[in-house]
Amino acid sequence: MRYVRLLSLALMGVLGVVAIRMVTLGAQTAPRPTVAVDREWTPPRTVDGQIDIEGVWDFSTITPLERPANLGDKQTFSEEEAAAFERAENLRQNRDLIDPKKGGLNYLPGSVVPYNEFWYERGNRIAGSRRTSLIVDPPDGRIPSLTPQAQRRLDAQADEARDEQLGTVRADSAQSRSLVDRCIVGLNSGPPFTPGAYNNRVQIVQGPEVVVFVMEMVHEPRVVPLDGRPLLPQVIRPYSGVSRGRWDGRTLVVDTTNFLRETAFRGSSASMRLVERFTRTGADTLLYQFTVEDPATWTRPWTAVVPLQKVNEPVFEYGCHEGNYAMRNILSGVRAQEQAR
Repeated sequence: MRYVRLLSLALMGVLGVVAIRMVTLGAQTAPRPTVAVDREWTPPRTVDGQIDIEGVWDFSTITPLERPANLGDKQTFSEEEAAAFERAENLRQNRDLIDPKKGGLNYLPGSVVPYNEFWYERGNRIAGSRRTSLIVDPPDGRIPSLTPQAQRRLDAQADEARDEQLGTVRADSAQSRSLVDRCIVGLNSGPPFTPGAYNNRVQIVQGPEVVVFVMEMVHEPRVVPLDGRPLLPQVIRPYSGVSRGRWDGRTLVVDTTNFLRETAFRGSSASMRLVERFTRTGADTLLYQFTVEDPATWTRPWTAVVPLQKVNEPVFEYGCHEGNYAMRNILSGVRAQEQAR
């Protein structure tokens, strides 16, 4: 199934539908969740003494990033409530049940629902702790309020997305299209990475004084040095930012800044600071926590926790760019429309 699913992602590229400053780590004051660790279990270590977090880890879940507004202050489900939520959410997200004439989910009435349910692999269960949201801080489980400037920025982006669905294509050049369309970054690969519709896996590779995260979506690699090397100047801004890491007991702490503006996370600015914590909690479990701090976008920092499950499968090929004829077709189609006017 996963091989078939990856073939479908290659088709997605063809169709083109989908659209440093090093801060003192000790200054991070975001709350740390209570981590359930089996104290009788001794985590394995690499040959150079690091806690071993290598492997392929799955982070799929239908637990929403933000708590649904109708749940109010409810932080966790009972077992019965969790089962009812899963049934309702799996029905709500099922693309086969969306009426194109009426719209639904993220689709406007009359817009195209590009893929049926066969191609999705978002998971069908909520996280094991039965939390009502992945966000643990603020306590309401919601992303904090936007600053006025960020609200204007996101409103403009929403207008562009709405125009796209109704047929107005931005294609003055390849740079007019998103990095996702151009197969440069993935929809859910961040950083931080968050559960999405498919490709919810990350491969972690460790070496002496370095950790590498390879996302299944678009295979974006992120190299995190652990050797205290000199910081890079702020003018150097890779797609995934500039990361530095250190070990805090069983937890790998990664601090990332110097983001490229175009890869903004949920509307963040280039000044976003991201602190990630990876804690080995069991033989097949890893707890991922991230805290986002960006005063230009949100009125306060916010934190989410995502459980990861180890899987005994490789990260399969993500065939996107080599089959991405859609970019050429989009640009040539718009040029043809212009000449016909």
